[in-house]
Amino acid sequence: MIQLYTGEGKGKTTASLGLALRALGHGWKVLMVQFMKKGEEYGEMRMAGRLENLEIEQFGSGAFILSKPSEGDRFLAQKGLERACSAALQDYKLVILDEFLGAIALGLVSLEEAEHLLESWPKEIELVLTGRNAPPKLIDMADLVSEIREIKHPYREGIPARPGIEY
Repeated sequence: MIQLYTGEGKGKTTASLGLALRALGHGWKVLMVQFMKKGEEYGEMRMAGRLENLEIEQFGSGAFILSKPSEGDRFLAQKGLERACSAALQDYKLVILDEFLGAIALGLVSLEEAEHLLESWPKEIELVLTGRNAPPKLIDMADLVSEIREIKHPYREGIPARPGIEY
């Protein structure tokens, strides 16, 4: 199936990592492709090498992209898309495209490329997409859609992101 976790609230990546942990518990091989992220400060990157059958690959510059991505950002996102496509030909049972929806919203990956990926995705491999601003077309194509809504977040009170919780 194709799962999509979207919304303005915190927890989309966290939910997909929970699903990855569950899949690993059943002996599945899992790949997470992270778009627009780079760095060992992410707790999941620190753990990936310790968990058998979990691979996490990052395709980002390490800079936060607000609205105007660079050509380097576009290049890295396209490399991430290529990696996602190649994963469909390997022996993974779960592939997570983390922040993929954000990459689409910023124009790093076209909606047409995303649609093609979903249309051609092998039925025997679970695919999870995360990020804000899910396009209606991808919501329609997904089998499971969860929207995570922010009600309250300590960031709004000036509390910075905390290691182990937000990253």
